[in-house]
Amino acid sequence: MTLHPEIAEFLASLPAPPEGPLDPVAMRAADEAHVAPLAERLPLHAVDDVTAKTAVGEIPVRIYTPVEADSYGVLVYFHGGAFFLGSLETHDHVARPLAKETGLKVVSVGYRLAPEAAFPAGLDDCYAVVRWVAEEGTGLAWDGETLAVAGDSSGGTFAAAVAARAHDDGFHRITHQILYYPSLDLDFDVDRYASLRENAVGYGLETAGLKPFNAFYLDSGADPADPLVSPVKRTDLTGLPPALVVTAEHDPMRDEGELYGERLREAGVEATVSRYEGAGHGFVQHFSWIPEYHAVFTQTRDFLGRG
Repeated sequence: MTLHPEIAEFLASLPAPPEGPLDPVAMRAADEAHVAPLAERLPLHAVDDVTAKTAVGEIPVRIYTPVEADSYGVLVYFHGGAFFLGSLETHDHVARPLAKETGLKVVSVGYRLAPEAAFPAGLDDCYAVVRWVAEEGTGLAWDGETLAVAGDSSGGTFAAAVAARAHDDGFHRITHQILYYPSLDLDFDVDRYASLRENAVGYGLETAGLKPFNAFYLDSGADPADPLVSPVKRTDLTGLPPALVVTAEHDPMRDEGELYGERLREAGVEATVSRYEGAGHGFVQHFSWIPEYHAVFTQTRDFLGRG
C-alpha cells in the first residue's frame, strides 16, 4: 500500500531540513511551539502535574484520570523523540486518548533527555517511575492489578528495556508492554533489516537520519550492543510481560519491531504484532486524528482487556 494520501500531502508541504549539525535546543523549541492550546485538548476527569519522588531523584510526571472511580489500572507512558526530543507537553495529545480509550490512569514521564543527561539517566527515570507507581499505589488509587508500560519510538525502546530490567530485578508487577513503532536495534545495520532499505527515503523519517538523530543518546554512553539500549539483542526473552508491538508499513524500523514480536512469541511470551498499512514512523503522535490510525488506541484497549 502506498503512503496514506493525507500523510503524503503533509510531508510534501514540509520545508527542507536545515543543513549542518542538529541543534537539540532549537528543535525542542520548535516542537513546543506546535503544542495545542489547553482549550483544544481532549477533556478528561482530571489532569495533574506532580513530582514523583523516586530512588533516582524527583521526576516530573503528568497523571491523566479518565473518569471518577474508586480505583484504576495504571499505564506508565514514555514519550518518543530519539531520546533528546519530546516532553510532557509535546505528547499530551497521545496520553489523553490513551487514558480515555483504555479507562486506565495514565502516568506520563518527563524523563531526562540526552545529551545533557548521559545514559542511563532517561531509562533510570522511566524505571523509577514504574516502581514509584507500585510503591505509591494507594495515593494513585491503583487497583494493584494492571500496571502497563507503553511508549512510542524511543519511548518504545524504554518500555521494552524497563520491562526487561524489571524482570531481571525480580519486579514482576508489570502486566503489559505496549510498543508503538519502537526503535529496538540502535546499530542501524541496513543489511539486517529490509525495511531500512525499502523505506530509506520519502516517508518522513529516513534511514540516513537515524544515526545523527540518535547520536546524542549513543554519544552519551548508550552502547548499541547493550540489550537495555537495543532490546532486540537480549538473548533470553522468556518471562517478559505480554506485548503489543505496533509497526508502520513505511517505517525504516518496521522490521526490527516485528522481529522482536516474533522472538517474544518464540520465547513463549504472548505477543501481538500489528502493522498499520499506509503509515510511516510517528503516526501515533502525528496522524492519530486519521480514523484508521486512531484505531491504535482501541486496539490498545482491547489488548489490555479493557474492551
